[in-house]
Amino acid sequence: MMLRHVLALCLVLAGLPALAGVGGTFASIDGGTLSLEAWRGRPVLVVNTASQCGFTPQYAALQKVFDTYSARGLVVLAVPSDDFNQELGSAAEVKAFCELNYDLTLPMTDITHVRGPQAHPFFKAVKAETGFEPGWNFNKILVGPDGAVMGTWGSTTRPDSKAILQEIEPLLK
Repeated sequence: MMLRHVLALCLVLAGLPALAGVGGTFASIDGGTLSLEAWRGRPVLVVNTASQCGFTPQYAALQKVFDTYSARGLVVLAVPSDDFNQELGSAAEVKAFCELNYDLTLPMTDITHVRGPQAHPFFKAVKAETGFEPGWNFNKILVGPDGAVMGTWGSTTRPDSKAILQEIEPLLK
């Protein structure tokens, strides 16, 4: 953990962007863009999602975490992806599905590639820094306030699990 902080500090001191500044702009499901850089100074939990997956009920836990911690600075960013062939056909369908079934209010991107050569630059940067690449839907990446990756978890770790929350809570205001 300390090595990550040192790396991020070295990048800042060298004038290079930390992870949040590298490919951190996403197309928003609502139109426009979402930028991790705009959230610098706040922890961001990034989760690749899909509407037709066995882990889809984790949307409820994502919203719960967002509701519980957003006032203290946490951003929860859902990144719908069809890389595992389990997403609906359009961003509009995904948005309607999430609003109807989970009453989601957290930020969401448009449907985005999260692995392989077409992966979004954020996910390529995470893989380059940590070796972590989503192996399925609902993988979680915690980006610290300084832009460093603070932790990664697979699909079976729920967003409201002790393992994730104990990493988030010290980063909050």
